[in-house]
Amino acid sequence: MPLPMSAPLEAWMAAQRPELDRRLLAVFDDAAPARLAEACRYPIETGGKRFRPLLVLAAAEACSAAPSAPPEAAWAAGVALELVHTYSLVHDDLPCMDDDDERRGRPTVHKLYGEGPAVLVGDALLTAALGHIASAGLPPSQAVALIARLAKAAGPVGMIAGQAYDVGMDGPITTVEALVRLHRAKTGALIAAACAMGAIAAAADPAQTAALAGYGEAVGLAFQIADDVLDADQDADDDGPPSYVRLLGIDEARARAQACLQEALAFADRLPSPGRLRALARYTVEREL
Repeated sequence: MPLPMSAPLEAWMAAQRPELDRRLLAVFDDAAPARLAEACRYPIETGGKRFRPLLVLAAAEACSAAPSAPPEAAWAAGVALELVHTYSLVHDDLPCMDDDDERRGRPTVHKLYGEGPAVLVGDALLTAALGHIASAGLPPSQAVALIARLAKAAGPVGMIAGQAYDVGMDGPITTVEALVRLHRAKTGALIAAACAMGAIAAAADPAQTAALAGYGEAVGLAFQIADDVLDADQDADDDGPPSYVRLLGIDEARARAQACLQEALAFADRLPSPGRLRALARYTVEREL
């Protein structure tokens, strides 16, 4: 059973984490060879706050006037979304992309297993995500809706589009409008998808689905602006990546993050049980702003 709605956010997140981790690692029980299974589990085991799957669970919960245990569809959607997010990190770390040697204080997948295996790990995580929903025993119409929503968020109108903007395939990012477009796709697409998939899992009505869509868009943008503020020292460098701090200044960036937070809270308040969503929105923006 879920913790009471009044339970602190950190306690609720910690309570969901073991089940999420168990389900994530079990996806690769049948992977072969054994070295591939080990390599696929490695980036999952390196940690992360599981923000996206937790958002799926919170979105599903928000649609019920009397929240109970998360529906199986929410667990399946959350696991699949985290697999896609993890795949994107594995590929982002490759030498041909961001060329990172460490993630969360541990060697990146390509540093430990090699570049070719790291590509295969990312491919395996992505394809396993879609297969996980398909094999979860959900009603066919619900499974198809979840897969379609995840594929859209992960593909060339979502996360991949954002990565294309990020590597300069549409020219340099020199305006706030271009930066918003990049982040709504690269980071925001999966966050918005988490809310939409929570709505599908909960069989939300059209008004609830619309409220969750608005919340997801606002939180997705707030998440990236808050990250930029936290990385303000790095982003202030003339050679640093494009960021809201560089384009707007830190005070205006903070103000925009707060505006996105207020927008997200207003959308959440249209739902029957918005407590977790409100707490997650505040957590996203108010980490150390």
